[in-house]
Amino acid sequence: MKSPSRTPLATVLSTCVLVLALAVTASALTALVKRAQPATAAAGPGRHWVNTWTGMPQLTEPANLPPAPYTGEKSVLVDTTLRQTVRVTAGGPRIRLRFSNAYGDTPLPLTAVTVALPRDGRAGAGAVEPGTVRRVTFAGRDSTTVPVGAQMVSDPLDFELRAGSELTVTAYTARGQASLALTSHPGSRTTSYLAHGDHTRDPDLPGATAVDHWYLLSDVEVLASGRTEAVALVGDSLTDGRGSTTNGNDRWPDQFYDRLHGNPATSDIAVLNQAAGGNRVLNDGLGPNVLARLDRDVLSRSGVAWLILFEGVNDIGTADATPEAQRAVTDDLIAGYRQIVVRAHAQGIRVYGATLTPFGGSTLYDDPAGEREAARQRVNAWIRTPGHFDAVLDFDRAVRDPEAPDRLRPALHAGDWLHLNPEGYGVLAAAVPAGLFRHAS
Repeated sequence: MKSPSRTPLATVLSTCVLVLALAVTASALTALVKRAQPATAAAGPGRHWVNTWTGMPQLTEPANLPPAPYTGEKSVLVDTTLRQTVRVTAGGPRIRLRFSNAYGDTPLPLTAVTVALPRDGRAGAGAVEPGTVRRVTFAGRDSTTVPVGAQMVSDPLDFELRAGSELTVTAYTARGQASLALTSHPGSRTTSYLAHGDHTRDPDLPGATAVDHWYLLSDVEVLASGRTEAVALVGDSLTDGRGSTTNGNDRWPDQFYDRLHGNPATSDIAVLNQAAGGNRVLNDGLGPNVLARLDRDVLSRSGVAWLILFEGVNDIGTADATPEAQRAVTDDLIAGYRQIVVRAHAQGIRVYGATLTPFGGSTLYDDPAGEREAARQRVNAWIRTPGHFDAVLDFDRAVRDPEAPDRLRPALHAGDWLHLNPEGYGVLAAAVPAGLFRHAS
């Protein structure tokens, strides 16, 4: 009878190593899950992150760079504090900021950032309410560097924000940006302030230089209730607010938000203005074309459930006033609109198309033969055709002169027969049916 064979020592050791490895792997996996939980749990039950303010990033034109001495020959914002206010459209107990270096060709160093409530809650205020200043961190640190072409998201910060209120963001950059390729949103219609030295914690900035531009800051997010969703507005200067009141918050997106906020059924909807003067659907202008920026400005934004597309006048107006050129731009615009709808629908976003408003009498776009007006009419006829958009907003019908349909009503334009005044923007805001935004999810 054979005695049982002994297990070789090598086999025993191999088995022990395997068991130990599995135990280590399990421990590492458990630790990884535990580390991941706070980021998820930070949202809390029934809450999620939603964009509450946006400013479409653009490459700053030379005329819109900060004035001297804040812009040098080869750098900008050296040893400079920048204080700016933004109007948020959804509230919550925690916030995050996003800083953009989308168009920078050198890294953007942020030395210190704070948030606060502006004095008296005013847009464009240079002073803040005492006791409201809070430090903003990035991965637990006071400072960060935004890489070329990138954005940087701050750590979540306990900071109660009320929907419709103003937020002050103050940033200091000791070294500045080592080039003149500065990312900004020039058409802020809101006053910001520049001062040398670190004044991020100062309650006021006496003697600061005022500029009507936003720089560096591209987004504010808020930890909102689970029902809160956002509507993104994609457009050009008519949506960016040319002709509106500086620090008045009377662009049509602002007045549309006021309508939503005043209705309990839609009071938890954020409004994101992703527009820029001179922007086009098909080709770059001031900022990248809509087809190029759609992912960045809409599809990747937090909590977006709807998209309003009100753009195309600049495409028509910059194309030659010939039958061939206008037929081509009409066909290309329609194809572009189809692309936008397809891409948004793939993300579960409903798309509402707004008809293009008149520009008869505009020295920029009106032409004697009426070729551009004919193109506008063809585009609007396609927008109005059922089945192309999830809904149609007839902005053209709302603001055109009944006696001269190729022109704006005289009382509604800002003097150039192209852009609207605050009253005209109010008419656009009133033309958007609030019932279209009774929660897509």
